[in-house]
Amino acid sequence: MSQKKTSHQQLITELQTHGLRLTSADQRHVSRRGGAGPSDHQAVTVNDTTIMVPIYSESTWTSPFSMESTGNGDQIIYEKDDNLIPLTDVSFASEPNFYQLKTADGIPYSHLATLHSKDVLATTILQTCIRYESRKKACKFCSIGQSLRAGRTIAHKTPQQLAEVAKAAVELDGVSHMVLTTGTPATSDRGAQVLCESAEAIKAAVNLPVQGQCEPPADAVWYQRMKDAGIDSLGMHLEVITPELRKEIMPGKAEITLEQYMSAFADAVKVFGRGQVSTYILAGLGDSVETLINTGYELIDIGVYPFVVPFVPIRGTPLEDHTPPTAEFMKSVLAPLGKRLSETGLLAENIKAGCGKCGACSTLSSYENEGSNNESSNVA
Repeated sequence: MSQKKTSHQQLITELQTHGLRLTSADQRHVSRRGGAGPSDHQAVTVNDTTIMVPIYSESTWTSPFSMESTGNGDQIIYEKDDNLIPLTDVSFASEPNFYQLKTADGIPYSHLATLHSKDVLATTILQTCIRYESRKKACKFCSIGQSLRAGRTIAHKTPQQLAEVAKAAVELDGVSHMVLTTGTPATSDRGAQVLCESAEAIKAAVNLPVQGQCEPPADAVWYQRMKDAGIDSLGMHLEVITPELRKEIMPGKAEITLEQYMSAFADAVKVFGRGQVSTYILAGLGDSVETLINTGYELIDIGVYPFVVPFVPIRGTPLEDHTPPTAEFMKSVLAPLGKRLSETGLLAENIKAGCGKCGACSTLSSYENEGSNNESSNVA
């Protein structure tokens, strides 16, 4: 891959799939290790685009990309075989100011919520899940308990704590939207209740768009309750699509079938509107290109944003040695999906809050921007 053939879009896709090897301690800034969300990642800005890049996962050790700091402060990404790609404007997200603060009872703000990308605040309200402690039910890619065991977070963030941190993050660091996710509790609302309580408190304290993320609640009445509580957009994450793979990789969560998810999506869109409901899909776990594209098309038809991201294994999980997808695989999925999103007007930039709006974990939105220039897909 020569410099001439490496487009910005291809480079950031390569970085998201392969990761980036750091070469000095001063390159370690705002990072994610363990826990929910883009774990073992670090926010990196490449040519004014901020993305979450795997830094601390096992697969990163074999990445063809590394970073060096030059004498004048410039940073360069190297590729293997002595083929160098100089990027003089590469930088890391700085540690936010709110990380320096604590609650009145001494809990660091960084244990309550973390900075994702450059301006997104994220938290896992319940850092536990009914399935995580069971080998027979736990999702094999999940590391929700790692940061809790390491003492970097607390098991249950209260609405008041989250409101306090959110207000500080907006005032001190210019955070523009917030993600509220949660481990699944042993209740039929599947986390919707704690999302409502937290969103109400946050909105009372600061004007900040919020995305809530949970499994589909058993009763559809929760969608209106979440919206009324101040949740602007909703994420309900499929992660894996093929039924057999779902049972193998996330046996507990697979009890909620794909058909039930599709019905839940339709119910949620009626409340939140087209484009304000999204789902996180992990590419590279076994779903075929055709399955990912066709399911993405179905979701778009319903009004759901299919946020497809490359799967990156997390240390300490059963899938820590799983090989991430190639950049070519990602392009074969993202290009047709981006084209369909552009054609239907279901764009990331119109999402009020959340992962799809942030876009740091996937290059999908860059394919939206290509519009009609995307290669069309032969998949029906």
